[in-house]
Amino acid sequence: MDIQSRKLEFIQEFLKVKNEELISRLEKLLKTNNEDEFISFTIDEFNSRIDESMQDSKNESIIESNELLSEIKQWQ
Repeated sequence: MDIQSRKLEFIQEFLKVKNEELISRLEKLLKTNNEDEFISFTIDEFNSRIDESMQDSKNESIIESNELLSEIKQWQ
């Protein structure tokens, strides 16, 4: 599917959204999103991050997603 088709499909789905909070979040995302903000990695950097994450997991130096989500809710 080409980019124009994807955009049209997105718009059609967006028009179905009834949740005002979701619309606000999408608006914020569109306003703050800048493609230059994305960091690209080399394969070696990517693999290094995976290795580091695996080591963190083995050392139990992680936080579960539900705990993280609870913490994030407190930020607001």
